[in-house]
Amino acid sequence: MISNPSRHCTVELQALPSRIGQVRRIVSAQLRYWHLDPLIDRAALGVTELLTNVHLHAQPDKTCTVELELLLDRLTVSVRDHDPRLPEVDGIDAVDSFATCGRGLAMVAAVSEDWGARPDGESGKVVWFTLPAAVVAPERAARPPRRLAADRLFPEVVTVGDLSPAHAPARSAVVG
Repeated sequence: MISNPSRHCTVELQALPSRIGQVRRIVSAQLRYWHLDPLIDRAALGVTELLTNVHLHAQPDKTCTVELELLLDRLTVSVRDHDPRLPEVDGIDAVDSFATCGRGLAMVAAVSEDWGARPDGESGKVVWFTLPAAVVAPERAARPPRRLAADRLFPEVVTVGDLSPAHAPARSAVVG
C-alpha cells in the first residue's frame, strides 16, 4: 500500500523569457504548498535551464508542458516539447570559459539526483530531473522548534530566532 499518494501539477506554456519567470514562481508556490520548501531553489534552477533550452533550441515551436510529480519520496520535474531532437551534453571542459551558453544541462545534473531525456511519440521529447523529497507533515512544520540543552544552560545567550527586535510599528519617513 502506498503511504503517500502521488501529487501532480502541470503547466502548459510558450517557452518565452517572460513566461519562464512565471513558471519559476508557479513551481515555487506548488512546492511550498506541498511543504517541500528545501527543494524550491534547485527545482526552480532546473526548470529554468530546461525551459531556456526549449526557448533556444526547440523546433518547430516553443510550446511545452512543465510537469511536477511527487511520488513517495521523489520529486520529478519534466519538460515536454515538440522537438524530437534529444539534448546533447557538452562537457564543462568543452565549453569556452567566456561562452554564454552550453552549461545548462551540466547545472541540472549538478543540482539533481538524476536526470535524463527520452523521445515522446513521433515528434517530441521529455527532459526530466529528480530531487529527493522528504515531505514535512503540516502539523510538524507548524510546531515551534525544540529548545536545545544549550538554551537552558545559557539563557543569556541570544539565539538566531531571538534576533527580531520588538519595536514600535514602522512610521513613514515622508514628511507630511
